[in-house]
Amino acid sequence: MVKENPFIQIRRELHLIPEIGLEEYKTHDYLMSKIKELPQEHLEIKTWETAIVVRVKGSIGQRIIGWRTDIDGLPVVEETELPFQSTHEGRMHACGHDMHMSIALGLLTYFSSHQTIDDLVFIFQPAEENVSGAKIIYDSGFLNDYMPDEIYALHVKPDLPVGTLGTKVGTLFAGTCAIDVEFRGVGGHAAYPHESNDMIVAASQFINQIQTIVSRSVNPMEGAVITLGTMHAGTAGNIISGYASLTGTIRTLTSEMSKLTQQRVKDIVKGIELSYNCKIYLDLDQAGYYPVINSEIETMAFIDYMTKKQGVVYKEMGTEMTGEDFGYYLDKIPGTMFWLGVDSPYGLHHPKMTPKEEAIPFAIEHVGDFLEKRANRQL
Repeated sequence: MVKENPFIQIRRELHLIPEIGLEEYKTHDYLMSKIKELPQEHLEIKTWETAIVVRVKGSIGQRIIGWRTDIDGLPVVEETELPFQSTHEGRMHACGHDMHMSIALGLLTYFSSHQTIDDLVFIFQPAEENVSGAKIIYDSGFLNDYMPDEIYALHVKPDLPVGTLGTKVGTLFAGTCAIDVEFRGVGGHAAYPHESNDMIVAASQFINQIQTIVSRSVNPMEGAVITLGTMHAGTAGNIISGYASLTGTIRTLTSEMSKLTQQRVKDIVKGIELSYNCKIYLDLDQAGYYPVINSEIETMAFIDYMTKKQGVVYKEMGTEMTGEDFGYYLDKIPGTMFWLGVDSPYGLHHPKMTPKEEAIPFAIEHVGDFLEKRANRQL
């Protein structure tokens, strides 16, 4: 395949218009405009809300090879000072989804005029960052007529050099579960604590106790992380607060470990309610962010191919506690997700994240070669 440098310009145009999940209206319209410019002879296009799926019909088409890209941005104030910096205030493609989309358009452009034996389906998916667009569009039935037999995706990795691809068989990313807790007791004057029911104290005990879940309930040879990121309580220094709220996240490497940690959080909540005579409202929401578990056959085919491919540096990766809703697809469809090196001095979700754009033509060329061989039954 020939490198498609125009897709660097497409990335820049997409970088100008980042949008939050399920609000990607300008992004959707931009993608559709580019898709409609392609040869349409072998294409079928379907939309739902801001999601787009494009089927490239194969000459026989008995199988479907899927490629997924995410299209949403983040609520981050950009600080890159690039000439194509975000024009949407408080929004930024700080996770590289603009790179993902330009690569997907590059792949789709190539296959629109290079028919393969099997079908290829390109899924432009909203809301990876906030509400698991993977779960939403899968459960809606949007993909029923285009359901892949195997599925692939990439994610940019700032600390890998351009020219590097990496993955592993098994768990690549953790599953995530959001924690939202509200404590309700009785507020009052600081001078009369016996007439009140202090929710700052109750919340503090909850914070302390859940730290024992990983240290005392999780097998030390397995992985789990529980982090509380926000706490809100009180209105003044001389008023006992009758309300407190906390939010956080659970990260685990298996669904079984997620269930264990969630149950322990529930148990601790019951104990705090009894100890402090309060009411606690707990919301644990996995929301489709399952562990990203790469299937063996498809992942080994990818690894074997990229290890031998001239121009590619392949690196075996470890498991990370990053969350990704691509795990929802992989729970139902065999496939693999892999890292793409983009060599940025700033990491994912950072307001100065600046991936090197040379990774775009590199990915289009080498990932395209892999997909072409899979769809032509040569791998």
